[in-house]
Amino acid sequence: MFPRVWIALAFSVFCLGPHAETIKESYAFALLGEPKYANDFSHFDYVNPAAPKGGDVTLSAIGTYDNFNRFALRGTAGARTEQLYDSLFTTSDDEMASYYPLVAESARYAADFSWVEIAINPQAQYHDHQPITAADVAFTFEKFMTEGVPQFRLYYKGVKVKAIANLTVRFEFPKPDKDSMLGLLTLPIMPRSYWQHHKLSDPLASPPPASGPYRITAWKTGQSITYSRVRDYWAANLPVNRGRNNFDTIRYDYYLDDNVALEAFKAGAFDLRMEGSPKLWATQYHGGNIERAYIIKQELPNNAPVDTPWLAFNIQRPLFADRRVREALTLAFDFEWMNKALFYKGYQRVNSYFTNTPYAARDYPDVAELAVLAPLKGQIPPEVFTGPYQPPVSDGSGYDRKNLLKALALLKQAGWELKDQRLVNRKTGKPFQFEVMLMNGGNSSNYILPFQHNLQRLGIQLTLREVDHAQFTNRLRKRDFDMMPSTYRAFPYPSGDLQFSWSSAYVESSYNRPGVKDPAVDHLINEIVRHQGNETALLALGKALDRVLTWNYFMIPMWYSHQTRLAYWDKFAMPSIKPTYALGFDTWWYDVNRAARLPAERR
Repeated sequence: MFPRVWIALAFSVFCLGPHAETIKESYAFALLGEPKYANDFSHFDYVNPAAPKGGDVTLSAIGTYDNFNRFALRGTAGARTEQLYDSLFTTSDDEMASYYPLVAESARYAADFSWVEIAINPQAQYHDHQPITAADVAFTFEKFMTEGVPQFRLYYKGVKVKAIANLTVRFEFPKPDKDSMLGLLTLPIMPRSYWQHHKLSDPLASPPPASGPYRITAWKTGQSITYSRVRDYWAANLPVNRGRNNFDTIRYDYYLDDNVALEAFKAGAFDLRMEGSPKLWATQYHGGNIERAYIIKQELPNNAPVDTPWLAFNIQRPLFADRRVREALTLAFDFEWMNKALFYKGYQRVNSYFTNTPYAARDYPDVAELAVLAPLKGQIPPEVFTGPYQPPVSDGSGYDRKNLLKALALLKQAGWELKDQRLVNRKTGKPFQFEVMLMNGGNSSNYILPFQHNLQRLGIQLTLREVDHAQFTNRLRKRDFDMMPSTYRAFPYPSGDLQFSWSSAYVESSYNRPGVKDPAVDHLINEIVRHQGNETALLALGKALDRVLTWNYFMIPMWYSHQTRLAYWDKFAMPSIKPTYALGFDTWWYDVNRAARLPAERR
C-alpha cells in the first residue's frame, strides 16, 4: 500500500554525510498517528456537501460585551469574535489533533521540526479582496509576541519568523518542537494594513476587517451582534469548508439572566439552547410550543472528552496553601445530596482531568506509571502510589457527619481549631472565612448555598460575591479571588497546552485558575511536552499527571453529564453522521419544509 501523501516526500540536501538535513513536505499534520483524510479528500465525513445555503438563526449569550477584539487584555469581547479570521490550517471535529490546509496550501519542514516553511494559497484574501500574504503572517506573529498575552510570548520565546517570498513564510524554532510548530498552524492571520495602526491589547469599539466565512454586519454594543455569511468567501469550496457555514445570518442576543433566556427561548426569541441544568430540563421544558413539537428536545450521548466544572481554590492565598485544608473543604461539598435534591440525579461526579479519555487514571498505577512517578516520591501526595483518586462520597442526607468529622480532623492537623462555634487559626486567632466569586445571571448559588451551610457546621464563614461579566473577567485576570467556579477545558490527549493550565511558568495565565506552582507538576508537564507524538509514553504520563493533580486537591470536582441536552426550534436539518468531538452546529442547515410548519414569526 502506498503511504499517505502527507509523508510521501522526504529527501536530503547538502549531501554532507552526517550533516545532511532531512526535509519533508506535507499537506496535513497529526500530532498522534496520521491524519484521517488523504490529500485528495473532498469534504469531512460528518458534513453534507450538498447542504443548501440560506436562513437566519438567532442564538443567545449570557452577560454583555463591550468590544470586538477577542485578544484585548481588558474588556469583554463579543460572541464569535474568535472566528473572524481564518488560520493557516484548521482542525477536523472527528480527530483529536489533525490539521488541514485553509489559508495555507502545504508546508515543508525539517524532520526534527526545527523549522517550517508554509506556502500560502494564492486565492486567500480578506473580505475587502486584499490578498493574504506571508508578510501578514509574519506581522501577526510579531504582533502577538509584542502585544499579546504573556503566555504566548513565553511559549514562543526565541521563535523567528520571516516572509521569504510573497506567499511563503518561514518559522525557525530555538529547539526542535513538533508541538510548538503545530500550535502555530492555527494562528489567526490578521491584515497588517489595519493592525499596524491598532494595538492588539486594546479593545475595539467597531468590528475590524476580517477574513472568515462570516462578517459582522449589525450590532448594538452589549445587546446583540449579527454575522452575515460572506457570499464571495474565497474558501467556501475548500475541502475543509464544504458543507459548512450554511446560514445566511447568525445573530447573538445577550441576556443578563439565564432563567430569562430560557423563557425567551420557549417563547421563540432564539432558536437553539444547550441546557446545562438537569433540573431545568426535567421541569421547565414544557408548554405549547414544545407540546406542538415546534421545539425539538434531544438527548445525545456524550462519550467525547468533555469540559468539566470545578470550584477552583486560589492556592496563592495562604488560606488555601495547605493541601489538608483543600481536602477538608472537598469533604464538605456534598455532591450526592445536591445531585438528588437539585439536579434530579442528572449528573455524574467528575473524578479526572481527562474525563472520557484513556488518560483518566481510574485504576491502580501500572508499571509504566510507577516508573514515571517513582522519582517524584516525597514531592507528591503518597496516595498517588496506592490507588485511583475518588472524590468523597456522602450518604446523600445533606448532613454527612462522617465526612464532616474527617474534614474537621484535617483542619485541626493544618492548625485550625473550633472556638465558640468558629474555626480559628491556632497561631493567629484569625477566623476561617473566604469569598466565592460568582457571575451575575447564572444558577451557581443553588449549589453554593448548601456548600455554605456545610461549611458553617465546621465553623467556616463563606461569603458569596456576585459580580457582572466584566468585573468577573477583570478579577480573574488579576487573580483577585479566593474561590471561583471554573470550567476546565477538555484535553483529548496530554498536549503541550497543559502548560498553560498547570505549569509554574504560566502561573499568571488565566487558564491556571488555582495558581499552581509545583515542581512535580512542572516535571510531568515537561516530560509530556518532550514526548509529544509518542502515544505509549503519553499514556503513562497523562495518567500520572492526572493522579498528581487530583490528589493535590487544587480544585473541588463538581459534575458532568453523559448526555448533551439540546433543544431547538424545528427549522434545521443536519447530517446523518455526527462529529466525535463537537456538536457540529456549523454543519446544520435551514430546512425550508420544516420551517414552513412553524408560526410565521419563527420561520
